[in-house]
Amino acid sequence: MTAAIFEITKAAGFDAAHRLPGGPADGPYTRLHGHSFRVEATLRGPALGPVGWVADLGDLDGALKAACAALDHSLLNDHEGLESPTLEALCEFFATRLKTTFPGLSRVVVSRPTVGERCALDLA
Repeated sequence: MTAAIFEITKAAGFDAAHRLPGGPADGPYTRLHGHSFRVEATLRGPALGPVGWVADLGDLDGALKAACAALDHSLLNDHEGLESPTLEALCEFFATRLKTTFPGLSRVVVSRPTVGERCALDLA
């Protein structure tokens, strides 16, 4: 019998401004504007150790909130790797910051709930 594989997910949010410098010249994306963002990080793996979990959800929560805090109430374009802060670039930003500590990171989802948009990055 193979070991069961589980997925655990934590979510956090932040608010930030951005503009897309490569967007259409006559479009609204090149103008400075802001959003409320929601980020979900999912770890995938077997339940291990004496506790019987994939990972400590408290540790994941703290790391995800710290990554969000680095962007909260800032201009996303000012952060390295986010010069063109698309949802895709934001997924990669969070994946880069979490993958070292959480090798079981399998998915990152970044959304803008108020406008009904989301992007998912599958890592596994």
